Amino acid sequence: MKTTPLCASNLPGASPMADDPKNTTRAQWDRAAPGWNAHGALIGAWLARATEGMLGMAGIGTGSRVLDVAAGAGEQTLMIARRVGRSGSVLATDLSPAILALAEDNALSAGLSNVQFQVADGEDLQVEPASFDAVVCRLGLMLFGDPLQGLVEMHRALRPGGPVCTMVFSQPQHNPCITILMSTALQHAGLPAPNPGAPGSLLSLGRPGLTDELFAAAGFQDVATTRLDAPFRMPSAKAYLDFVRTSASPIQQILARLDEPSRKRAWAEMEEKLSIYATPWGWEGPNELLLTAGRRNALE
Repeated sequence: MKTTPLCASNLPGASPMADDPKNTTRAQWDRAAPGWNAHGALIGAWLARATEGMLGMAGIGTGSRVLDVAAGAGEQTLMIARRVGRSGSVLATDLSPAILALAEDNALSAGLSNVQFQVADGEDLQVEPASFDAVVCRLGLMLFGDPLQGLVEMHRALRPGGPVCTMVFSQPQHNPCITILMSTALQHAGLPAPNPGAPGSLLSLGRPGLTDELFAAAGFQDVATTRLDAPFRMPSAKAYLDFVRTSASPIQQILARLDEPSRKRAWAEMEEKLSIYATPWGWEGPNELLLTAGRRNALE
């Protein structure tokens, strides 16, 4: 296994790109990486059904060479590595060197030798054309500033006829926990109400038909989207917020500008609002995901 670093000029704080939004995003996820990784089992349980669906829709099987874009701490990467077996391989990419280093540690601990790692921008993957049998992207595409360019890169990476599948959040009304978190954090920070469709936001690709349009524009054929419920189950709203505090980079970014008493008030209001999802057996926060699959033209 090998991790390929970004050029030093692209790292946070480097000149002349210090104010590049990509550097800001990278720094945010570098900070959130330990918390996200520590909750790997929780995230895996939350997304288990959806991830299995994603891998199935991408046609991943024994011997496949797979590209995992925006892989994060690699929980799904390890699933792919086990599925493709020793005759297959996985390349995991992510913008954050810190979170990808944790993914590599996880693969080493699992004894998986068919995984490689490469720090890369999802909109500029730096991989050989037509070099993968399948591509997946779990909860990453909606965070791209230019998701169409990301899909163009995935299309370029696929062999002719190769499938792709992405997972994103659907509409705001079907993901109320996210809307509560974002709107409450922004209100306490004195910032405008969120625009769910803003590029790079958690719900930016939720509009019905949008991912299909982007897939088609990127050159994919046989495009189809499936909606899937993915409730987040925790002992309590407080336990859910403990996860968010250490793992959810966008919320951390908003609240970072506040002093400690103001942050406490924001978290307390979030907990109060999220408590409406308490049940007799615990807390269950609604989420809805979109799995979109397509295929590169076999004649290209």
